[in-house]
Parts: sequence; C-alpha cells; structure tokens
Amino acid sequence: MRLKTLLPLAKANAIADEALRLGRAEAMHPLTVVVLDGGGHIVVLKREDCSGIMRGDIAIGKAWGALGMGIPSRSMRDRLADRPSFQAALAVASDGRLIPVPGGVLINDENGETIGAVGVSGDTSDKDEYCAIQAIAKAGYTPNPDEPAPAWRDSRL
Repeated sequence: MRLKTLLPLAKANAIADEALRLGRAEAMHPLTVVVLDGGGHIVVLKREDCSGIMRGDIAIGKAWGALGMGIPSRSMRDRLADRPSFQAALAVASDGRLIPVPGGVLINDENGETIGAVGVSGDTSDKDEYCAIQAIAKAGYTPNPDEPAPAWRDSRL
C-alpha cells in the first residue's frame, strides 16, 4: 500500500530552504521554518543557527492555527483584534497551540485546495510572512495570503 502524498518532502524542503534564503537576503534575524501537511503534521522543520529555542513552537503555532481555522494567521490577527474573548477561547480550544499573528501561510494546490501551511518565526511577523509567501510561490503553489503586508520591510521588532 502507498499513501497519497499531496505535499511531497522535496517540495516542503524547497519551501523551507527558500524561506531561509530570503531571510538571509533581507538580513533578517535567524529564522525557523516549518512546513505542515494538510493534517497539521510536520513535514519539515528547519532552524537557523542562533534562532531562539521557542521559535519552532511559534512557527508551528502560526502554521497549525492557519490550518485549524482555514485562514492565514494575519487574517486571524485582524479578525480577532477586537474579540479578546474569542481569542482566549481559541487559545483554550487549541491547548495554547494557536499563534494568531502573521507568519502562518496556507499552501494551495493548482485546484485551490489547501494542502498544508508554512510557519515562519524569527523576525517581525510581517517579515516572517513575506518569507513564507514568496517561498510557497517559488515552489509552484499558491500562498494564502498571496501578497505580503504592503510595508513588511518597514516592520521593526
């Protein structure tokens, strides 16, 4: 028996490597990148030297939350900004795994179906998200969101 793989390891590796390359090209802080399949399982997790020890959990929380809610983590942040009670309920329902800030980007295939998500953590959330979006697109998939925040380069820690 062979299980059908919608997000192959080679593509997940390419996404993670490209996100890290973009971080270096933009002189970002050390990044951690995770690629999850559609079931929320880790396909690849790569952590640059000197990336903080919590960055893996944060990257997973961004990607896992995006999959769990079916929307990018930036959209979650925006929708929950004035709904702290619902945000707290989601934190409880997810056992604290949900990280509702930019950097969790959905991966859509050629049919528009979500087959996974990328989470990036290490710099500002907008810069993290930029790396995920561009890496997904370079791998031949459609990122959701499809464009980074307009002023992502100007974001500061």
